[in-house]
Order: sequence, then C-alpha cells, then structure tokens
Amino acid sequence: MTNTIEDFDRSAKTWDSDPVKVARARAVADAICQAVPVTPAMRALEYGCGTGLLSFALYPRIGHVILADSSTGMLAVLADKLAERQVTGMQPLKLDLVTDPLPSDRFDLIYTLMTFHHIADTDKILRDLFLLLRSPGYLCVADLDAEDGTFHGRGFLGHKGFDREDIGKKARRAGFGSVDFRTVFQMTKSGSPGQKEFPVFLMVARK
Repeated sequence: MTNTIEDFDRSAKTWDSDPVKVARARAVADAICQAVPVTPAMRALEYGCGTGLLSFALYPRIGHVILADSSTGMLAVLADKLAERQVTGMQPLKLDLVTDPLPSDRFDLIYTLMTFHHIADTDKILRDLFLLLRSPGYLCVADLDAEDGTFHGRGFLGHKGFDREDIGKKARRAGFGSVDFRTVFQMTKSGSPGQKEFPVFLMVARK
C-alpha cells in the first residue's frame, strides 16, 4: 500500500483509536525522557506529529512544543484535542520540509515517530533538522528497524525501515556528534505473510 497525504487525512479521525499507536507513543516518550535531560523550559518541535500522540505523552515534561505535519486532517484532529484539553503550550503548524523553507524558529529538542521511513531523502531531512536545533540540542528519531517490506505491504514507496549503522552514519554526516540507539517498542503482525516482529528503535543524536 502507498501512503499519501490524502490517506493520512482520511485516517486522522480514527488514528487515536488504535491501542498500539497509543502504547508506542508512550513508550517512545518514556525513552526520550530517559535519554535526554528534558525540562519544561525546553522548546521542542515534533516533526510529522499526526494527531500529537507523542507530544501529549511528553507534555508537560516539555513545556512548549510546535507540532508540525503536512496532513490537514491530522492537524484538524490535533487542534480539536488541544482545544478540548485546553492545552496552551502546544501549537500546530502545517509544514513539509521536503517542499517548504525552514522555519525561522530554533529548538532545544526535535523528535519524530514513524516519520522518517516516509521521507525519501533522509540525508536532507537530517541536515535540515540539524539546522533547526540550537546547540546544545537533541534529535530523537523513532522508526522501524530494517524489515522485509511486509510492514506496509506491496506498493509502499518509502523506506523498509533502517539499518541503524547506516542512519547513524548519515546523522554524523549531517553534523551530529554522539549518536546512540536503543530498542523502545515491539510491534507484532501475526497475520503477516513474512516478517511478524517489527522492532522500533530510538536514535538520539546530539548537536
């Protein structure tokens, strides 16, 4: 299957009803807090935020977050959640770094969850996110380990997960210093015709 902006727009209203997505966001949030000295004074960016599951799991341990996504449908659901919960420290932003210029804001922490495998040019996105970070600053990327293609199925045009050594080298080429990895979540697809276990890593890269 392919994943287009329209696909994400259509799935936005039911996105949070998947308990695996909720549990995954909470696990990644806990891992970020273990790996990074997060404080409410930090200014953070979640890139590819969807409905904001990860940022809600981190808030208010991080006090101010810009939540960026290219899907209007996802951002609409996010806006409703922010209004319903009267959250003032989180702000939605429509942004696609593949086509849009870099925003002028700079951040202490940038994090993404299951976004990188949809981005063709990972070298460029790593360079862009490096530029958006203050120094010192942290980039946290949670995504799939390299897999056999059955996670998304036939027709998917993105990355089939990532080799940790390879994406770590790309992060260093983008300018990051220390780059560390840990496994933070495990997904199971019992009906899969191929691989059934899909680990999710967290890459923590420091500027």
